[in-house]
Amino acid sequence: QVQLVESGGGLVQAGHSLTLSCSVSGRSIRTLVLGWFRQTPGKESNLVAGISKWGLTTKYADAVKGRFTISRDNTENTVSLQMNNLNPEDTAVYYCAAREGANTIYSSGDSYQFWGQGTQVTVST
Repeated sequence: QVQLVESGGGLVQAGHSLTLSCSVSGRSIRTLVLGWFRQTPGKESNLVAGISKWGLTTKYADAVKGRFTISRDNTENTVSLQMNNLNPEDTAVYYCAAREGANTIYSSGDSYQFWGQGTQVTVST
């Protein structure tokens, strides 16, 4: 069974940085496309960033382009999200997600079979 565990969330002031990490167990992540989604109360989760199996392709939501960077370490079985210049609109629960199958970064959460429990990120003014 594939398990994902996020860490690194917390409270941060606007303009500051935060790094989220996701540790994957149960399978080598070499076989998985990985993504970070975020969700605010009453809204659907949205893809923030995704990365292909070997890290050659990444995809970002327009709102985070130039500020967030996704990376993966296939030897450590981890995926990270470096978030810079945070603003209050980035406040959300962030989820790590993984999908098996085609090496395509899908924006829909329905395409991801495995999910972490989520970590809260709160950005204050």
